[in-house]
Amino acid sequence: MSLFSNHMNSIHVSHHKGTAASESVVMPVPEKVYISMSQHIGKPCTPLVKKGDHVKVGQLIGDVDAFISAPIHSSVSGEVVAIEDNRNAMGGTDTFVVIATDGLQEPFEGLQIPVCETREDFIKAVRNSGVVGLGGASFPTHVKLDPKNIDEIDTLIVNGAECEPFITSDHRNMLEATDDIVSGIKLIMQYLELSKCYIGIENNKPDAIAKIKAAVADMPGVEVTELRSTYPQGAERVLIHETAGKTLHSGELPASVGCILSNVTTIMVIGEYFRTGMPLVKRNLTVAGDSVTNPGNIIAPIGTKYYDLIEFCGGYKSEPKKIIAGGPMMGRAQANDGGVVVKNTGAVLFFDEKQAAASRSTNCINCGRCHRACPVGLMPKEYAKAYKKGDAQRLKDLKIMECMNCGSCSYVCPAKLSLAFINTLAKDMVKGAGL
Repeated sequence: MSLFSNHMNSIHVSHHKGTAASESVVMPVPEKVYISMSQHIGKPCTPLVKKGDHVKVGQLIGDVDAFISAPIHSSVSGEVVAIEDNRNAMGGTDTFVVIATDGLQEPFEGLQIPVCETREDFIKAVRNSGVVGLGGASFPTHVKLDPKNIDEIDTLIVNGAECEPFITSDHRNMLEATDDIVSGIKLIMQYLELSKCYIGIENNKPDAIAKIKAAVADMPGVEVTELRSTYPQGAERVLIHETAGKTLHSGELPASVGCILSNVTTIMVIGEYFRTGMPLVKRNLTVAGDSVTNPGNIIAPIGTKYYDLIEFCGGYKSEPKKIIAGGPMMGRAQANDGGVVVKNTGAVLFFDEKQAAASRSTNCINCGRCHRACPVGLMPKEYAKAYKKGDAQRLKDLKIMECMNCGSCSYVCPAKLSLAFINTLAKDMVKGAGL
């Protein structure tokens, strides 16, 4: 149960968790991988290899001397055949290191299990692992774990909600890599000297709740919070409210309310790195949608092309009309199946014509559902009016910047208006006006 009854607004969405019982399967190494140098928020990495170099699994191939950054490692062994610029999942351009794999998957000889004596050692080791926010944010984890007000932080919040439809990779990690998750929690609490930890899991995952509860039963200060199966329980501000009972306002970081929040798979990677010395080189992700012959949870090398995922899943059952990197609520539509798996790819969805069909929009009927659905009580209808008028000041006055882009307003709108998209454009308008 949640710690208190004053829940933030939320909506009921169709879960479509058809792959929840599908055990994660390691796919064969593809013939080539395309490893982006921009897999985190912050300054992109500079390639540390050149065409013709031989690389091994876990070898450092990209890094940059910047505060907000994370190193990038080879996910395969083989030969660097190109360093090229190409489109990324966000529609921009990234530099990619292209590696022709040799099929041997030889680990890099320099890998070592980290040994830490101080918090500074731990933070450095987390950076060396290359881990970023794997729930979608891709913020460098070592930066998150090293806030300026560390003496005021007492709580770790683990996001195991996985509230987006279709995605089940976090669910599988909670069942299949429980020990690494627990180890990651222990390490963070130990080195950051935290006294409390809340693990938030939606109650539509009773098997994960049971397994994690049993695993942390003897850990002082650690408890599992059973969340309602509503959307968007996994959003940062919602999860902090539903577990720790604290309110995080727009522009504030969790550290401002004494918390550090991290996705459960991010914590799993930390535990695995301290157990094996292997940095982040693979990703457990959900491949689903009605166009997929055999949907499931796949463990793929970072840099795998989407079309290689589909081939491993038995090919297309029908022609995909929409491909989404991430979930249907907050993910991004892709131009084709030539996209690549990056660190924060939790799912790739392939929708057929029926699933992808957009409903025809009609006029707003002033029902107020968008306002009631908003987790933070915003007014999407008023944003649409102000945006149409080009009134950036009114958008700011109505607190458009507090929108978390969860998409709930669009989902519940009976007129099928693209309110969430308008909110995004409206936020850009406010930024552009310098307000």
